[in-house]
Amino acid sequence: MIAVIGSNNVDLVLTVDHFTNPGETQSCISFERFSGGKGANQAIACKKLGATVRFLTCVGDDENGQFILQNFSENGIAEFAVKVRSPNGFAMIEVTKTGENRIIIYAGANGFLTPETVRENAPDLLEASVLLLQNEIPFQTSFEAAKLFKANGKMVIFDPAPAHGIDSSIFKFVDIITPNESELIALTQISSVREAIDRLLKSGCKNVLLKMGEKGCIFKGEYGEFYVESFKVNAVDTTAAGDIFNAAFAVGFCRFGDIYRALVFASASAAISVTRKGAQSSIPFYEEVAGFLNARGGNNFTKTDEIL
Repeated sequence: MIAVIGSNNVDLVLTVDHFTNPGETQSCISFERFSGGKGANQAIACKKLGATVRFLTCVGDDENGQFILQNFSENGIAEFAVKVRSPNGFAMIEVTKTGENRIIIYAGANGFLTPETVRENAPDLLEASVLLLQNEIPFQTSFEAAKLFKANGKMVIFDPAPAHGIDSSIFKFVDIITPNESELIALTQISSVREAIDRLLKSGCKNVLLKMGEKGCIFKGEYGEFYVESFKVNAVDTTAAGDIFNAAFAVGFCRFGDIYRALVFASASAAISVTRKGAQSSIPFYEEVAGFLNARGGNNFTKTDEIL
């Protein structure tokens, strides 16, 4: 079982020719509304990839909140959604024709997810063996959750996105931190990837998993050191690729008990997702990832045949 404590948002996605420049007005090519948020993306991805999931989040009392709750019910993760008196969180997402994205979020109800909410739901959440955290809820809530799960011998995976307002004292309660390249620089103020990873390790992080998109991923720490290339696909929308990667890594590690296998499984899951539009609508099912890996056996992954 995997516990996810984090955000949910309504994603308002505008497809554009290029990222809008300062002072520029441009018309979008298309507009769509999706259910999103890093926490919800990771929770639903874990569910679709075959895990039992407990997702703690706060939902607004507006129409967007109803939209979110309906989606949670359809995906079987509504049990621990706490309704609060606030507009729901939402995200404005610019996606270019080449699939790159920029995101601005409004916290809304996510700001009501408190340490007390975590403590109230602890007995149910602690039945999980792994906790997935992000940084779209109040940091003190994530800090409380990390301490709680580590005190109970659980694995904690922390996605430092967005990479601001993070107190490094959380690192000692985190087993694996999973920044992308821009987040790694923001956390360390170092542009060299290798030096920045080492800085995080010296700062108390036990393991660093660096997500580099089409350039693959690097893992370094107490569990070993690995580099996994990305699978080459035609990207349409990368909005939720990092969230799906994290979820798939957690599911893969729970299923296989091996870091390398989990990294390959996560890379394949993310690769499939970027060929589809939307956040949660792009999440593959376990059977799709299995088929993808089996079809691409030997594509620079010497252990692929052992995974599935």
